[in-house]
Amino acid sequence: MRKIPFLSRRDFLKISGFTATSLAFERFNGWWDTPPSPSEALFIVRVATREISIYKEPDYESDPVGNCGRDELLYVYETVTSPYGPVTNPRWFKIEQGYVHTSHLQRVETHLNEIEYNIPETKRIGEITVPMTLSFRYHERTDWQPLYRLYYQSVHWVTEVGYGPNGHAWYGIEDDLLGIVYHVPATHMRLIDPEEITPIHTDVPPELKWVQVDLSRQTATAFEDDTEVFHTDVSTGLPNRTPQANGVPTITPAGRFNISIKMPVRHMGNGEITSDINAYELPGVPWVSYFYQTGVAFHGCYWHDNYGNQMSHGCVNMRPEEAKWIYRWATPECNTIQRVTGGHGTFVRVVA
Repeated sequence: MRKIPFLSRRDFLKISGFTATSLAFERFNGWWDTPPSPSEALFIVRVATREISIYKEPDYESDPVGNCGRDELLYVYETVTSPYGPVTNPRWFKIEQGYVHTSHLQRVETHLNEIEYNIPETKRIGEITVPMTLSFRYHERTDWQPLYRLYYQSVHWVTEVGYGPNGHAWYGIEDDLLGIVYHVPATHMRLIDPEEITPIHTDVPPELKWVQVDLSRQTATAFEDDTEVFHTDVSTGLPNRTPQANGVPTITPAGRFNISIKMPVRHMGNGEITSDINAYELPGVPWVSYFYQTGVAFHGCYWHDNYGNQMSHGCVNMRPEEAKWIYRWATPECNTIQRVTGGHGTFVRVVA
């Protein structure tokens, strides 16, 4: 095993025992090894906002019968396209207690992974493959302390492997915004094969690639010359009459731009070091392609499923696998070890 600067197994056995930290880990993370799965359930979703309501019927006008809080996991037994809308997203899920709208839910899966012990100096990109996992940060004075919850399909820079607060193998991941290192169970993260993120359609001249974002229809379409090669519904910026603290508007700007910076991983939010699950912190936002000077980008989204509606602070939210396609297809081309790639890239036209 590679030598790393965080707690060794010998140190762990010597000082931890049944500490509050190890118990906190077991309560939160331990049960992913044997997740329950009713045979009649189609899949599982995670509540990705502070609270949602459960309704008697797939209709916002029907009687509410309960509610669910952030990060609760719900078993879905049926998907419904409701005649009662909303028009832009009429999809609902039937759960045991009633119906929930899909807008603030994330479909999740559980896949435990083989551990890779040889992490190169150039680091690796890893993807979370469980509904959520609690990261911990180690400090000599405070021992292991819980930090961010990391969610399914978020991606992170893996820097090292060693023993974590329960004595098992954990990956150390470096936060690209804050520069700090925190740790997650290695089985909860899949190290991405470099072949998955190599550039695609490289035989097409870069000047023939372009993307149109339609704000009225909430769609993004990629073209090679006049041929459509990709199309999907997206979520662009919400209008906000109250400016953000930084003065940047939340509406997605219309105009003609070019992708100028690409990053496979980005921590978005306020940049607080906190374990508060309601803080505006989004570590591990995947497959980011910036095209406007205030930080507007195409990127994957793991905190809602309401595409076709405005939802963002200005960016173009996409399903992670679709943002990954744009990331690989658009220029400037990037390789698997670059944290930031810059250049005059693919043309983007945003129309109102």
